[in-house]
Amino acid sequence: MWKSRREDEKPSPSPNPQQPAPVVPAPTSYQPTRTVETPKMDNYRADVAHIGKSVIIKGELSGSEDLYLDGEVEGNIDLRNHNLVIGPNGRVHANVQAKDIVVHGKVDGKVTGTDKVELKKSAVLNGDIETQRIVIEDGAFFKGSIDIRKSEAKVEAARPAAHAAAAPMFNPPAVATPHAGASSLAEKK
Repeated sequence: MWKSRREDEKPSPSPNPQQPAPVVPAPTSYQPTRTVETPKMDNYRADVAHIGKSVIIKGELSGSEDLYLDGEVEGNIDLRNHNLVIGPNGRVHANVQAKDIVVHGKVDGKVTGTDKVELKKSAVLNGDIETQRIVIEDGAFFKGSIDIRKSEAKVEAARPAAHAAAAPMFNPPAVATPHAGASSLAEKK
């Protein structure tokens, strides 16, 4: 009898089959990820001017943009329609005028905020405050007086209301005059 080649070509099982060695990855050391906190500025925007803690200014400081001040200023600060943040390293010996003022550092002088003045817990303020709204956190130091003022627009809107309130609330009806040929009630009696 004859056998097919296919049966003849079957390899015989070998006693030690060679399998490729498993690939073992190189040992890696485990390093947990670390979170890094970045300092945060309240309402931070890219168009805010920044004065660093090593800068000292003697004289008048004015501008037409928001300012973050972490240095020292002696003189006057005038940012009438813009915001001012005095950082924790900020030292100001000046009269300050701005729209919104947030104090983290130390201020000696009169502070005028046309909209709001905010003293954070690390703030030290020796001087008077004049503003529409005030926020003083627990722990802040303040020595001076506070003058709360109404805005000009609110004062103007309140004036017409005050005049209306002064006008009499009751307007008696107009008295009708008798027509020709009509008799009045007084004449009938």
